[in-house]
Amino acid sequence: MLVDMEETLHLTDHSFINVCNEKFGINRGVYNTIDAWFYKQGINNILERRNSILSFLEFIKRTSEFKNNRCKFGPGGLVIKLEEYHSQYLPLVSDNAFTKYERWLRT
Repeated sequence: MLVDMEETLHLTDHSFINVCNEKFGINRGVYNTIDAWFYKQGINNILERRNSILSFLEFIKRTSEFKNNRCKFGPGGLVIKLEEYHSQYLPLVSDNAFTKYERWLRT
């Protein structure tokens, strides 16, 4: 389902959440928490927020343990990971929502 970055960012909400579930093993509740957290950080543009969500999920995939293809955060663990990500990567946010994620993947 994940065709390319630009197309993924423009999917319907339901389809985008399905991509996140298939690729990263997160459910709708976890997705909604992540989305709301980025929104509260001032990322109001949906394309930039989705880009940040995918970038965060790649960060999680590289830095966390997975059990049965699902990331386990534990009590309060999701917010801890969001804050860790924020301190390391959120300053990379730029005006170009499409190349930011690709640039981050190369680092």
